[in-house]
Amino acid sequence: MPAILAIHGGAGTIPHVGMTPEMLEAHHAGLRRALRAGHAILAAGGTALDAVTAAVMALEDDPLFNAGHGAVYTSAGKHEMDAAVMDGRNRNAGAVAGIIGPRNPVLAARAVLSSEHVMLHGRGAEDFCREHEVECAPAAHFHTDRRWDALQAELERRRQNAADTRSDADRHGTVGAVACDSGGNVAAATSTGGMTAKAPGRIGDCPVFGAGTWADNLTCAVSATGHGEYFIRYAVAHEIASRMRYLGETVEAASATVVDDLGVIGGNGGLIAVDAAGHVALPFNSGGMYRGVIGTDGVARTAVWREALQDG
Repeated sequence: MPAILAIHGGAGTIPHVGMTPEMLEAHHAGLRRALRAGHAILAAGGTALDAVTAAVMALEDDPLFNAGHGAVYTSAGKHEMDAAVMDGRNRNAGAVAGIIGPRNPVLAARAVLSSEHVMLHGRGAEDFCREHEVECAPAAHFHTDRRWDALQAELERRRQNAADTRSDADRHGTVGAVACDSGGNVAAATSTGGMTAKAPGRIGDCPVFGAGTWADNLTCAVSATGHGEYFIRYAVAHEIASRMRYLGETVEAASATVVDDLGVIGGNGGLIAVDAAGHVALPFNSGGMYRGVIGTDGVARTAVWREALQDG
């Protein structure tokens, strides 16, 4: 079976008027690096789980995206990151929430997946990571001037009780990957810093299985991005799997319906999904979604707004 990998770098892209050609190319380049990192695993006969982990690690290391090194700040000026991984072969899953320390939060989630736990939060999760020798970094590693400035602007807006004119890109962001390997196994991984100026302790949909992350060989793998509270309330990832399993819908049809329905009730965002036959869906209801796909031909194809995927 041909292997395939899809990624997203968050729904809610920088508007056209604010995106310079240099910034646009930097985002495309970051997406291509992540696609190639995951594809290298699949091309060598590796598992979908390892491929999505490698792809998300590459996005976490890129300060352009809201995860790991590029994570946004809470209203208290701290980082609290969430990540999740799920294996479609057996529904094994691991997630962390509200952590700071692990250089790649997705590796923290992988460590949880390999334990007797499914989700760990905060200090307990951080202690677990140290005990299991997950590589950690100082707080300064996760700082970027861009994210700090965005926090200050949002705090000032709140102090002045001004209208919220932030773009989708300013509000939120997530990274994720889904893959189908040569054995027809699917997997998903998602990682995020959350929403700029979020309340300390807030957890979004990323580490909630069935909301922002899901994988089951019987249906599909999903990684979502957007306003997490809506994705949790409507169990978005599991809803797609349910429509496939019980209504017989394709992954493309189920994903499109769920994302459209989410938009009607105010849920802004998108997702990537793949089934065990290698069919991919990339729907979103926001202004754009950083996204990409790579198949057996090894060509990394990426897009930002509503244009078709471009060969890279």
